[in-house]
Amino acid sequence: MFAKAREFTIFEWSAMTRPFEVGDRAAWANLPTSFNFSEMTNSMAAPTWARVAGYSLEQADKIVGQLGQPIGIASYRPPSASGEDFLHNYFGNLGIPIDLRPEFPTNANLVLLTEAAKADPNIVAKIKGQLRAGKSVVITSGLLHALQDKGIEDIAEIRWTDQKFIAHKYAGGFGAGNFSTLDGKTNADVLFPEIDFLTNDSWSLVRAEANGNGFPLLLMNRYSKGTLYVWTMPDNFNDLYALPPEVIGAIKNYVLRGFPVRLDGPAQVALFAYDNGAFIVQNFSATAADVKISTLGNSTKLKNLVTGETLEGQLPPARGWNRRNENTEPRVSFSAQLPPHSYAVFALAGNQENAGASAR
Repeated sequence: MFAKAREFTIFEWSAMTRPFEVGDRAAWANLPTSFNFSEMTNSMAAPTWARVAGYSLEQADKIVGQLGQPIGIASYRPPSASGEDFLHNYFGNLGIPIDLRPEFPTNANLVLLTEAAKADPNIVAKIKGQLRAGKSVVITSGLLHALQDKGIEDIAEIRWTDQKFIAHKYAGGFGAGNFSTLDGKTNADVLFPEIDFLTNDSWSLVRAEANGNGFPLLLMNRYSKGTLYVWTMPDNFNDLYALPPEVIGAIKNYVLRGFPVRLDGPAQVALFAYDNGAFIVQNFSATAADVKISTLGNSTKLKNLVTGETLEGQLPPARGWNRRNENTEPRVSFSAQLPPHSYAVFALAGNQENAGASAR
């Protein structure tokens, strides 16, 4: 419902008629979560899974009229293609909204491509066309591997290797000597493929560190009028959730540049954005999530369209001539906390009329 899917199927009928079985919800049973278990059970003596689905849809139905059309980072997956399967879902649970399309989005300023794009025999030519038009393309390490010796080397001398490394520490920044630590409170060991590149031809923007060596997680290469980024994926996509939020935030500095709303915080918190300025932040994890929401523009008031609460934002600090990192955008920032398995619907103060117009 939040993604504005034109059709969806609840699978399957015999399972939906079975009695609802309560799982382990001790950690959030008494918290004001979006799904009110007591309210749902009061509506039916012995609720089935169908009633759970119905209750959820009734709840969402009160909200969808205030939402515009979904917007996200344009990503191309040719029909019936495979490769790095379900990776877009992981991006979504990192707070990166994805606009997945079956055709190459030439009108997008930035296109995100996973290995599935290899199914298009003209994909390298399309990447070149996007870059020559002065736009940006982000490709994953899986797509780099698939296109190796198939034309991608005409754009950048970046190569997949069969070497692996285990990362534990991270750093980010642009330019020699301009890196800063991106470590979080807990850093898990994560296995990555090693990507080889020529220094000064390409620049490492975010890197992992292992035993004194640095390995690129996000590479930048300028081609014609545009910019190519190579994003290194861990061998286990679930390890994306194990990366410190600071690492994902450094990558978002480039992938989400110019996007009207941005979400920073722990993994498994998603962002649904819409063209009328409304957006939803949804926490899929079993613990409360402290998040930072940041928006472009000067509006410092954020309205919760469900509760009526107003959040006060903080204007970005003034930027002097000696800017250490020119790759961060000036955004108004808001702090929010989401209970486990809960969502909040927001709109900037100046966009509330637009959100209401969708309902009318």
